[in-house]
Amino acid sequence: MICASGRTAPEVLAELKRRYANRPIVELEAAAEEELKITELRLAKLFSAETAAPPTSGENHISQPDKAADRMRIIGAHLGALSQHSANKAPEITGSSNRTRPPITTHVLDTALGSPAAGIEVHLEMWKDATSPPSFDNKEFKGWTTLGTSITNNDGRSGQLMDNVDNVAPGFYRISFNTSKYAPSGFFPYVSIIFEIKRSQTTEHFHVPLLHSPFSFTTYRGS
Repeated sequence: MICASGRTAPEVLAELKRRYANRPIVELEAAAEEELKITELRLAKLFSAETAAPPTSGENHISQPDKAADRMRIIGAHLGALSQHSANKAPEITGSSNRTRPPITTHVLDTALGSPAAGIEVHLEMWKDATSPPSFDNKEFKGWTTLGTSITNNDGRSGQLMDNVDNVAPGFYRISFNTSKYAPSGFFPYVSIIFEIKRSQTTEHFHVPLLHSPFSFTTYRGS
């Protein structure tokens, strides 16, 4: 599954070759994101076409398809007005971002059930101790500062864990999952993943998912 809109044939082929070696669970996530892009494009075209269509006149009887078209035109007009309002809205004094999502995101998959894991508490923290970085020999907890917390939804995705900024601060981050409430009989009471964002990566996106079962877990850097 790939959204080919706006891409050349060589670009599509290169992307498919890149994804060919993906593990099934990683490819499922990538395919879902591509399908979402396709759906958004189709809805945008539908609303655009319905909004541009001239209203019919001269008939007293309105058929069911005409009523449906009228509803689509109304919805499209509202969405268009909302988009225009957002475009004309003055920027917040606190700053704005060109990102469509926060720099760090996550989701949890239950690999034992083969489904998203809902209801897991998630914490995102950043290491603030400038005197020494976290390491295998330096596991002090006092250096961590909480950036945000959330609960995974029915799709296994957490809510916003940090501000939506263009440039994420370089440094060490820790994302923790309270797995004990989700799997009380499991082996892991909680899972913490520590990773580093370097100065050359501050504009990139970091998706750090958790693939969890009662007796094992794994992670990777996704898109």
